[in-house]
Amino acid sequence: MSEYSEHDVQRHVTELEGKSATAARIFDLRRIIGGLFVLYGVIVMIAGFTASDAAIRKAEGVNINLWTGLGMLILGLLFLLWLKLRPIAPPSAAEVSEERPE
Repeated sequence: MSEYSEHDVQRHVTELEGKSATAARIFDLRRIIGGLFVLYGVIVMIAGFTASDAAIRKAEGVNINLWTGLGMLILGLLFLLWLKLRPIAPPSAAEVSEERPE
């Protein structure tokens, strides 16, 4: 006779599904890529704000760090917006049962 009741097994499965969905959200590549682009974009923009006149003349009069940093910041924010608007859906019970070998 089994020492676990059906209720215990169902509760345990529900807990594991919740942990799996949380792990999928935490390690979503859009979050990692977006966060890195935002971070590096801010760093490069700061370098652009502090650029010397000589560095700007060397780049044909364009403050390349400022514009590149702004582009990186916008791209990172778009990734994070995409993550917010289209979050990963947890797998359904049918998908999980198809993956599990009998």
